[in-house]
Amino acid sequence: MMILCGIDAIENRYIVCMDIPGYSLHVDMKGIVHMVLEGKIAKLIAQLRITLYRKYIWQNKKGKPML
Repeated sequence: MMILCGIDAIENRYIVCMDIPGYSLHVDMKGIVHMVLEGKIAKLIAQLRITLYRKYIWQNKKGKPML
């Protein structure tokens, strides 16, 4: 995907990025999947099992919680 974006940029094409909320939660995935959650959802997920997720939560440069 990033290679295609690079090619499109070199060719002066317009590129649109968008997020479809919840999309990754409704697809079949095989193997290991890494996700980064940010903001309020990161806080809520961490509160579900604080002992499990405490070591994985941090804050970005703007102070937004990340998981």
